Amino acid sequence: MPATTEITVSQLSRLVGLPNSPTIIDLREDEEFAADPRLIPCTRRHAGAAGPGLAKDYIGRSVVVVCRTGLYSSQGVSAWMRQEGIDAQSLEGGYDAWRKSGQLLFRADRLPKHDAQGRTIWVTRARPKVVRIACPWLIRRFINPKAVFLYVAPSEVTAVADRFEATPFDVADAFWCDRGDKCTFDVMIEELGFDSDALSRLALIVRGADMGQLDLTPQSGGLLAASLGLSRMYRDDLAQLGAAMGLYDAFYRWCRDASYETHA
Repeated sequence: MPATTEITVSQLSRLVGLPNSPTIIDLREDEEFAADPRLIPCTRRHAGAAGPGLAKDYIGRSVVVVCRTGLYSSQGVSAWMRQEGIDAQSLEGGYDAWRKSGQLLFRADRLPKHDAQGRTIWVTRARPKVVRIACPWLIRRFINPKAVFLYVAPSEVTAVADRFEATPFDVADAFWCDRGDKCTFDVMIEELGFDSDALSRLALIVRGADMGQLDLTPQSGGLLAASLGLSRMYRDDLAQLGAAMGLYDAFYRWCRDASYETHA
């Protein structure tokens, strides 16, 4: 039985992708990370960091500290954080236990760099409908909760990307864009190496809504209708994104927990 200051792999796996998911702090040394350069969703890397210097960046947040084995590194840093008033736990068994149990991981080498505030910065066309909302949801829930999204005129995406060191998505000739019969949301899931039945199920729904293939899933038409309704309700694209996060949270929970449940 884990200590009260630890969280088990199964307990943490149920929180991944949800609005209240804790921030994961990965303490693996550089050589350990090089041997397996993947991350648990919503992870910040702090290789070999000590507790006193790290705590100040996480005041007021809930965190789970992860080292390779779940022993002294993660337990010591989480203890330091708790004495600073931070809600901190260590992961029982560490990264090794998470990986061996087949839990969700993503490829860190595909991510754009973080700025000084730990944010990834993305840019796309203004007036989003489906994919330009779905991708930010995926990024904030599974990759970088502090990610910044810049919605600009289509003609200005490239210039804004250069000026603000932002990563363009869902625009022509970008790395993160439609490929063949797959939309940008599909591409993100595949490139980042997410192996998740729930995300794959959600990707089909998003693809159908985004690419006009409403017969792809029974839910695609509903997602398109809700997306178009939200686009009419909000003139501000960031306000629309904020309102739509709950919509995608609900679709994800259905994909993960309720897709086989009937009304009866």
